Amino acid sequence: MKILLTISLFICTLFQVIGQDAQKTIQALQQKWSLVKDYAVDLNIKSNIPLIKILPVNATLYFKQKDQFHLKSKGIAILPKKGFGDLALLLAHQDQFNAISTGKELIKNKETEIITLLPNGDSEDVILAKLWIDKSNNLVLKSQITSRSNGTVSTDYVYGSEAKWGLPEQLIFTVDVKKFKVPKGVVVDINKTQTVDTQKQVAKTGDITVKFSNYKINQGIASTIFKN
Repeated sequence: MKILLTISLFICTLFQVIGQDAQKTIQALQQKWSLVKDYAVDLNIKSNIPLIKILPVNATLYFKQKDQFHLKSKGIAILPKKGFGDLALLLAHQDQFNAISTGKELIKNKETEIITLLPNGDSEDVILAKLWIDKSNNLVLKSQITSRSNGTVSTDYVYGSEAKWGLPEQLIFTVDVKKFKVPKGVVVDINKTQTVDTQKQVAKTGDITVKFSNYKINQGIASTIFKN
């Protein structure tokens, strides 16, 4: 009985330590992101979703702390619902989830720590999130977010000159086709969207590549932009 009690106490202590270390990693990441009060950036969005063909779309993305996002586009931009905001929302409200370190993995020759985020409540849209974090630079190199509304969305991050702010140069989303919600009107879009032969086997996933350019960081953005 004493042996079982000792083992149980050891396991509880171990999980507490793992949780504390994971929380420190998340806090370091958030501290880096918190230096960005706002930004505006130009986007080029290329979508490769089964059954849909659409030309690349240019857009502008606006962000303001803590978690305000607004996408302005002349065409129809195919993106995961809240694709840019889910991760920012999680990190801005750290009291709403538990962070656990669940391993390490090499990504592009960089060692990353895998942090799993578990929401505290059952009412949240996000069910589970996993982050692959380069701790030496406090950068997310990969994320995988599973939500009730959007299925599982995996994202690969590429960084350039704005890595010091934790801002990417490119994102590649991999989406669950069955769960992915296509914007209304996309089939008859002015870009001449077409469906392909539905008799062919349809892939289970699609990808969306977003390239970022011309960042304007901490120059101030009117709050009215986010009300449109």
